[in-house]
Amino acid sequence: MLDAARWFVLAAAVAALDQWTKHLVQGTLAFGDAVRMTDFFDLVLVYNPGAAFSFLSSQSGWQREFFIAIALGASVFMSVLIVRHRSRVLFGAALGLILGGAIGNLIDRFLLHAVVDFLHFHIGEYSWPAFNLADSAITCGAVMLIADSFLERRVETAAKQS
Repeated sequence: MLDAARWFVLAAAVAALDQWTKHLVQGTLAFGDAVRMTDFFDLVLVYNPGAAFSFLSSQSGWQREFFIAIALGASVFMSVLIVRHRSRVLFGAALGLILGGAIGNLIDRFLLHAVVDFLHFHIGEYSWPAFNLADSAITCGAVMLIADSFLERRVETAAKQS
């Protein structure tokens, strides 16, 4: 279990850092404010009641409980995977990042009924939807899971050929 603990510590650190950055932004900016940091990046404060890219954000409110249920179920599932595969470093780190991001956004949904987003990248008139640290951790974790799946296949193939 000790090996698995490091991935849960990583998840807790991600969730804590995510909440801290959201707290800083909410204490500095008013809803809808935008502060130009560079030609391609603004610090903003928006509340997203939906999922990624504001998916289902215009619905009547039922999506909050739906996304909470999904996040809780996914968190339990990832926790089980972390414990079962605790010695797989890349896999465990990836799940730790995803779990921490899910928890960070889950806290927002419980407390605010929406997720706080504040990082906004754009080029000219083209704009990426605002996101947060939790979203970044989830994305990095997903990329790491993909990399891990390729590495695991290589290991399995090499073992079969030996």
